[in-house]
Amino acid sequence: MIKNALACLVMLCFMVTGCSKDEEDYVPLTAEEGEQYSGGSSTVINATQEAFGFASATLSENDRIDFGVGNSLFRQSWVSAPSSTTARDGLGPFYNAVSCSNCHFKDGRGRPPAFDGELGKGLLLRLSLPGTDDTGASIGDPIYGHQLQDNAINGPIIKGRIGITYQTITETFDDGTVVQLQKPIYRIDNLGYGSLAAGLQISPRIASQMVGLGLLEAVPQATLLAFADEHDSNGDGISGRANYVFDIESNSHKMGRLGWKANQPSVKQQVAAAFSGDMGITSSLFPNENCPPGVDCNAIPNGGSPEIVDANFNSVVLYSQTLSVPIRRKYNEQNVLRGKQLFTQMNCVACHIPKMQTGNEHAIAGMRNQTIRPYTDLLLHDMGSELADNTPDFLATGSEWRTPPLWGIGLIQTVNGHTSLLHDGRARNVTEAILWHGGEAEQAKLKFKKLTAQEREDLLAFINSL
Repeated sequence: MIKNALACLVMLCFMVTGCSKDEEDYVPLTAEEGEQYSGGSSTVINATQEAFGFASATLSENDRIDFGVGNSLFRQSWVSAPSSTTARDGLGPFYNAVSCSNCHFKDGRGRPPAFDGELGKGLLLRLSLPGTDDTGASIGDPIYGHQLQDNAINGPIIKGRIGITYQTITETFDDGTVVQLQKPIYRIDNLGYGSLAAGLQISPRIASQMVGLGLLEAVPQATLLAFADEHDSNGDGISGRANYVFDIESNSHKMGRLGWKANQPSVKQQVAAAFSGDMGITSSLFPNENCPPGVDCNAIPNGGSPEIVDANFNSVVLYSQTLSVPIRRKYNEQNVLRGKQLFTQMNCVACHIPKMQTGNEHAIAGMRNQTIRPYTDLLLHDMGSELADNTPDFLATGSEWRTPPLWGIGLIQTVNGHTSLLHDGRARNVTEAILWHGGEAEQAKLKFKKLTAQEREDLLAFINSL
């Protein structure tokens, strides 16, 4: 109906005013069938502040019960032991946050500190030294481990505090528009247990939004490997490759697909690592406390062994796997569709793959055989020196990052009240995020800088519709 109306208007213009041939031939762009359902049957029709917090409609009744339990455990605060709340005690002794939702507020995205010294908004520092251990993982600081926990329960001295300053970098579009980027420089203040090791690399990481993780987990490995082009055989400058990481349950290496450097093979291991590193909660996968030398964790009360029992832990895993992807907005408007064309013409789709199918083997039936539109290949790409953290992670180099999925990106402001993007939140909006692209994405950035103001608006309208 809309298409016919537009066609009539164009014909009227041609007959009455003598429009150009281009106007006469104009045909409105159209969306793909089902394009708005980014998560397939797991898409939720909601664009409010709660958009990231809904269970997949595909869940069984029993899974819905477990989802509710996982939701409660995800949102409620853990406390130090001993406590009358025995199912939620065992926090620390060192930690970054007291709950999962401290970092993933409303199942969304964290942000860097708004001011020097601000705590608990979803940013942490990874610590690593050159070399790897027997599994191929990076080596942590001999005192502070693989992650700086900047909080502690009563008793132990806090390991340290995160400090941040910014350097300004200027980018100029071809039309003269100037954008001031901010490059964060991190430090660790008030070290509680001695100096950091010489040569230590510090890598800031922002908590990502939680939607669609089970769907990404359900994409067959063969599908993802088909996207890889490690040696750039087609000559387009894009050479994505897989990371292979240590899987604790199988005691073997598997393809990584989660985390900023694709350093986790499954949602289950990702959740266990977060409980351990972020909150100091032990599980059957990570049964040991994070204690620096000189601190006797055995003398500090704990919440049991493990501190989160398997039944509760598995509920949090299922919750994390089955959060619905929100439906796209304005997906069929002409400016959004023009932006989609530009996204393709700039070859952003070489890394941000628009569409793929999940397989038929995921443990949760509702994740199987879904057509999804995550806009990622889950592969590693060299993003250039400006985004490099110089921190290898299994096969990932210090300048490689996994392509983050773009679904839900346009709702981060609505859900979380900010638009901080990239691995450390340095980009304050989508424009800045694109301008930070380098390495394999350098050509896409240069094409972006050549766009007119209207074309940039169309491109951003498309990305924010996701």
